Amino acid sequence: MKSRNLATISLAFMACGFLITLFLPENLAVILLRGGFEAGLVGGIADWFAVTALFRHPLGLKIPHTSLLLKNRDKIVQSLISAMETELLNKQSIENKLGKIKFVRLGSTMLTKFLARRKVRTEILQQARAVVLRLPVEKAVPYLQSAAADYLRQAELGTAADTILTRLMNDGKDVAALDYALEGISGWSSRPETKALLGRIASEKLAEVKLGGLKGMAFQAFVGFVDADMLGEMLQGMLQSGIRDFREEDSPYREQVIREIRVALFQLVNDESKIAQLKEWALGELQGEAAGEFVQQQLELLRGKAVTLLDEESAAGGRRLFSLYAMLVRRISREQEWIQSWEDRIRGSLLSFVEANHYRIGVLVKENLDQMDDATLVDMLESKVGKDLQWIRVNGAVCGFVVGLVLTVAQLF
Repeated sequence: MKSRNLATISLAFMACGFLITLFLPENLAVILLRGGFEAGLVGGIADWFAVTALFRHPLGLKIPHTSLLLKNRDKIVQSLISAMETELLNKQSIENKLGKIKFVRLGSTMLTKFLARRKVRTEILQQARAVVLRLPVEKAVPYLQSAAADYLRQAELGTAADTILTRLMNDGKDVAALDYALEGISGWSSRPETKALLGRIASEKLAEVKLGGLKGMAFQAFVGFVDADMLGEMLQGMLQSGIRDFREEDSPYREQVIREIRVALFQLVNDESKIAQLKEWALGELQGEAAGEFVQQQLELLRGKAVTLLDEESAAGGRRLFSLYAMLVRRISREQEWIQSWEDRIRGSLLSFVEANHYRIGVLVKENLDQMDDATLVDMLESKVGKDLQWIRVNGAVCGFVVGLVLTVAQLF
């Protein structure tokens, strides 16, 4: 039973009891009950008036000092705001509460509980897969080309090439390249078809030589004595002999060739005109359609690999995802200074936010209360505290009944 109904019933009960005792024969019991019901009726009516006067005018009569809540609405609102700002939600209490919270640990615990569920990990991977599939890689190609071109325009290719070349030479890569080239030439020159080719070329070129006198006669005799096979064998042997000499580390020819190669390379990387031509060529190629198609193909390939990896991980329940997260958490947990710095940053940011926006609590309360009309505000207050106030009426009626009995007994004596 609602407290308001109970209070009304108690008041009606006292009124009916009082009326009934007026028509009963006079005796001690009736006198006592009449006195009790009369006092209970007076107490119930008085408390009804008092409780009703808090919220509205009793019986619609504008009696002074009634409808107290509406008359003092602004004072009540300001008191409520002041209580919330200075007592219930004051800045110091909020700061003290924030000071006790370990934000990194709290976030890690919540995230661990969240990721510990297989269904959650699978859903995350599926969402990531959908995002990867929707990525417009073709729109990223122009931006990548433009970014690469801008970087190339600003890059000091000469300086970079000089640094790379110096590093390669310090690591002996130029010598290794020479040895690799000599190995390739050696293999090529040892082939039978190479011997035939060299002999044929030498024979053709010797036939083109024109000399007069004794030198010419001697030369023609030599040409007539050797054939293409002999010339090829001679050239092949000389070529392989020269390669063997170049491959010996203490060979003066080898050192001279390496020195000449290094000089030529450094001259090349320090030739600004050639570097500029190389840059222009690279920019043209980089911004061309072929480069765009190549970049898009690589992006599509990368997307395909990412989708495959996500599908495999989703089928496995995201175990590797959770393992990666656990490894990251363990790694971070050992960095106490890093954790403390982030704790301080987060706490400082929240304290700054509270400091800058604490007044908004009162503003929000006032805005919400100002949006309520009088009837809505009264209904809200009655729904929150009216139930307890109705018991005042019940207690007033009961207490009045008891006091009435006591006073009646006193009058009899």
